[in-house]
Amino acid sequence: MASKVREKFATRVGSAILAALHKIAWGKRQQVQVLAKEALANLIEKRKQEHPRSHVMAAYQASHEKFSPLYRKLAE
Repeated sequence: MASKVREKFATRVGSAILAALHKIAWGKRQQVQVLAKEALANLIEKRKQEHPRSHVMAAYQASHEKFSPLYRKLAE
């Protein structure tokens, strides 16, 4: 997801969140923007994994339809 083109954006967060972010940044000797970028990248990756890909679900469904009796026996 690394991109050489960078765009600027702004957002608002509660003072407690911002204070915690500054504390972490200070402790790690990193800039707040580095931590914010890392947090956003982690969020995006996490959200991608929440929704199964359509071709994976189609393969699962086809397998379930074809081998349902076998799956029931294995479960016993």
